[in-house]
Amino acid sequence: MPKLSIITINFNNLKGLKRTVESVVNQTWKDFEYIIVDGGSTDGSAEYIEKQNTDIDYWISESDKGIYHAMNKGIAKATGEYLLFLNSGDHLNDSSVLKKNYVHLKDKEIVCFNIKEVRDNSISIKKCPIEITFEYMVKDSIPHQSTFIRKSLFEKIGLYDQQLKIVSDWKFFIIALGKYNATYLYVDDDFSTFYIGGISSHIDNYQKMLKEKEFVISSDFSIFRDETKEYFRLKEIVYNLRKSSKINWLIKFGLLNEF
Repeated sequence: MPKLSIITINFNNLKGLKRTVESVVNQTWKDFEYIIVDGGSTDGSAEYIEKQNTDIDYWISESDKGIYHAMNKGIAKATGEYLLFLNSGDHLNDSSVLKKNYVHLKDKEIVCFNIKEVRDNSISIKKCPIEITFEYMVKDSIPHQSTFIRKSLFEKIGLYDQQLKIVSDWKFFIIALGKYNATYLYVDDDFSTFYIGGISSHIDNYQKMLKEKEFVISSDFSIFRDETKEYFRLKEIVYNLRKSSKINWLIKFGLLNEF
């Protein structure tokens, strides 16, 4: 059994796929299997994957039902003790990042590293908290692109919820940590890079994301339903204010703190 399974999903993103694959196959530490699930791309992605066949342990190119269906396909094929979801366009920061950090894959069920977030021309580093709280998970999440998940956790909790379109990975984490008390480790090291622009980060999907999160809390953590419903309502108000640029005026004159 390999220590790690790296899973990449892709659909018509050949440029991003190349960046991801190159960062994986050039790693100096090799005790992992590499799985690519392509959604039936028509942009040359399948042909590219086939050419990299010697560096890929399993790949498939066929239509699917969306991001989380594709990720679940990857989980079903994975044989590693830990799973890392490095989707098309994401990449590992350098060729030795696995060699430096595989030692942390020991007994914890979730192991989180820092991630570099790139938006247009700006770069920021997102760090996970040393200790995870329910409040943090309601307001934020931990990035799957730099987080290792013990495969047995999926066997305990179940796969990603394919009914959700944006926040199923967040749902998995908040349930794992909030209901199943999954063990967690934060490692303060920059691990991977994520280019903001995917479905969960697109501004047009922001309100849908809030509604999906509210639905998950209401369904799985009903004791906190009223508190979190108010929180998500306020988030939506601020979102709409930002769209109209009114929030800057409110903050300037001390009528509203940044939310």
